[in-house]
Amino acid sequence: MHSAEAAGADDIYWMRRALTVAVAAGKREEIPVGAVVVHQGGLVGESGNATERLQDPTAHAEMQAIQQAARALGSRRLLDTTLYVTLEPCAMCAGALVLARVPRLVFGAIDPKTGACGSLRNVVQDIRLNHRCEVLGGVLEEECADLLQDFFTRLRSAR
Repeated sequence: MHSAEAAGADDIYWMRRALTVAVAAGKREEIPVGAVVVHQGGLVGESGNATERLQDPTAHAEMQAIQQAARALGSRRLLDTTLYVTLEPCAMCAGALVLARVPRLVFGAIDPKTGACGSLRNVVQDIRLNHRCEVLGGVLEEECADLLQDFFTRLRSAR
């Protein structure tokens, strides 16, 4: 995994877009995680978490954005893409990245409890699998983490 210092202007731009999507998800009472898929410089998929709205435990932002991108590109293989997401993907989402052959992942906040892209485990770079992603973590990490912390603080105080 590369550190956030390796982030370029495009990475910052698209992570800000993912943050905007995450904020919108939070306003819908979803956990505020946002994901965007970029193909050759253009947006092909974006979503916030939709697990509550859809009552679907697999409706994570990454899964929804990957599905949109596959439809937009007409292929289950998302070659020449980068997925930007505000929180380190879980094992399910990391597995989907491998299956979709996404070559590059950029994420914001590290998830020490369920992160599967370098924290708890590293599914996307496991040499035993037939595909591995380049990973850049910690891009706009503080903004991404603050958004999640604020959401959970509000949720706990509402109880």
